[in-house]
Amino acid sequence: MPSEKILERKKQVVAELSEKIRAAAAGVVVDYKGINVADDTKLRKELREAGVEYTVVKNSLLRFAAQEVGYGDLSSVLEGTTAIALSKEDQVIAAKILSKYAENSNGKFTVKAGFVDGGVIDAAKVAALGKLPNKEGLLSMLCSALQGNLRGLAVALNAIAEKEGGQAPAEAAPAAE
Repeated sequence: MPSEKILERKKQVVAELSEKIRAAAAGVVVDYKGINVADDTKLRKELREAGVEYTVVKNSLLRFAAQEVGYGDLSSVLEGTTAIALSKEDQVIAAKILSKYAENSNGKFTVKAGFVDGGVIDAAKVAALGKLPNKEGLLSMLCSALQGNLRGLAVALNAIAEKEGGQAPAEAAPAAE
């Protein structure tokens, strides 16, 4: 049985981990067995630059933290070596980086599961999430689509105005004095 001091320290770690998970927009749980130091350093640097916090965790502590936050379904994948990547703002970036890395690792590094929008997702959904464009890319696509629709509307209104009388609607109406 662990001493009171050790037990209190573990409770503190679980509380801190729970708060980090609660504050995260998304997270990815991975098995990092087989990764070498150079690759791990490169991966950590890429995640850090993207604003993702990556931490190696004990399965038992992560299990308690996940239960506390409401992600109890993660318990089924908490075996072997485990690390968690948490992103506070972007739901896609951690999945994108880790899925790409897992594809290139020849089975040495695998995605176990993840969570996003208050729910747990399996490894296949993490991979699918990783293939989506990031937030800025999605916003850019939305703006492009809206701009195209507005341009089409402007062209159609201009064609109607020219057909009606050769003047734009604003020019046709005299200003009230």
